[in-house]
Amino acid sequence: MDGIKKRVAVIGGGIAGLTAAYYLQKEIREKNLPFECLLFESSHRLGGKLQTLVTGDGFVIEKGPDSILARKPAAKKLAEEVGMGDRIVRNATGRSYVLVDGRLYPVPEGTVMGVPTRLWPFLTTRLFSITGKLRASLDLVLPRSKMEKDQSLGAFFRRRLGDEVVDNLIEPLLSGIYAGDIDQLSLMATFPHFYDVEQKYGSLIRGMFRGGAKRPKKPGKEEGQKEGQFFTFTTGLQSFTEAIERRLMDGTVFKGVRVVKIAAGDGRYEVFLNDGERFVVDSIVLAVPHSAVPMLLKEYDFFAPLQSVPSTSVATIALAFSERDIGPVGTGTGFVISRRNVQSITACTWAHKKWPHTAPKGKALLRCYVGRPGDEEIVDLDDETIVRLVLDDLRQVMDLPVKPEFSVVTRWKDAMPQYTVGHKERLAKIEREMEIHLPNVYLAGSSYRGLGIPDCIRQGEEAAEKVIRSFRG
Repeated sequence: MDGIKKRVAVIGGGIAGLTAAYYLQKEIREKNLPFECLLFESSHRLGGKLQTLVTGDGFVIEKGPDSILARKPAAKKLAEEVGMGDRIVRNATGRSYVLVDGRLYPVPEGTVMGVPTRLWPFLTTRLFSITGKLRASLDLVLPRSKMEKDQSLGAFFRRRLGDEVVDNLIEPLLSGIYAGDIDQLSLMATFPHFYDVEQKYGSLIRGMFRGGAKRPKKPGKEEGQKEGQFFTFTTGLQSFTEAIERRLMDGTVFKGVRVVKIAAGDGRYEVFLNDGERFVVDSIVLAVPHSAVPMLLKEYDFFAPLQSVPSTSVATIALAFSERDIGPVGTGTGFVISRRNVQSITACTWAHKKWPHTAPKGKALLRCYVGRPGDEEIVDLDDETIVRLVLDDLRQVMDLPVKPEFSVVTRWKDAMPQYTVGHKERLAKIEREMEIHLPNVYLAGSSYRGLGIPDCIRQGEEAAEKVIRSFRG
């Protein structure tokens, strides 16, 4: 410890905390800085929800997220830095579907989160009635929003495009991302881009046509050259976090120990662990769920709003079959489900089609999701019951044998934070108070400014940059 002038504690070893620790230690190592970075994780592994099961017969099964959005650069940059660039694979492109009233409809080509960027596919789809299409066309003449404060995603899209387009397409697509109720989720904390498009062009449809989104390639000769919008690794997402962990300095990672309290004093902070050990640090990155923050810093009542932020419980169900035993799926890669349906599942990915490396030749891998606001009880059922309910739902749209070769059920309790209306304003107020009362303490992770992997990585990197700047004065 001789010569150490400053110390930072990263609390939480999910992808945000792991990223923060990596970039802090990289800066320390490369510039020979007199700082120390310690990482504390309450479980016995790092990586949080990024968990992969690789079976002996060649299945690669993601238990949590299955991919990374490619257009956000933070994840790819980090992957290349830790030597994972040669394992990156893009998703196979193919038809996606939405299940409405018991029938699968192709998602109209050229839609971005349900908003059309091409006219003909939208006009010819059977997903919407003539009345629904006419109602959506009013977006071209409706005035811009006069928004003085935040509004829900549902309210915004229903006003622009009408209930039918929202219920049949936008809701199942967006709810699949956030596992939430779009009539409660914040527009400005989730998809502010759509508000900006409306304000600039006076219409979502007009804006998406003119420049709100890149136009997809036309079907035909170039279709096979279209690159997938997502990527993962041939060895699974867990191998990514393991590669990051291998770059951390020896003796700086503490697993299986829980931080139970943080106390401030004399410009520094004391971190108390459940095993009785204590560390004095100069800066802290809190890469923990929002519900944990008020428990660690009980004397600061400005964290109270975090206690009322809801989180949804979800589960993923992987089902393995012989490919010859399931009904034909063509070039499809999966489907989402409108909440107008009675199914328990919210979406299904034909993983062996979308990600060919995830199943051995001749095998099929289906990956289904359950759990949504108001219907989370299913997550607490036993594995056998969940699998039976999922199979019952799937058999309504495709042929399946009596039982899969094997199944893997993974539960994520209170794992999906809900960015409800006003989220950004509440968070900004909390961070202003932190600057005054808890200087050099920073929040990062899925509870705060984006729950996707690239967003969490970006937050971890930004937190590391803030720490370095504060140490340098």
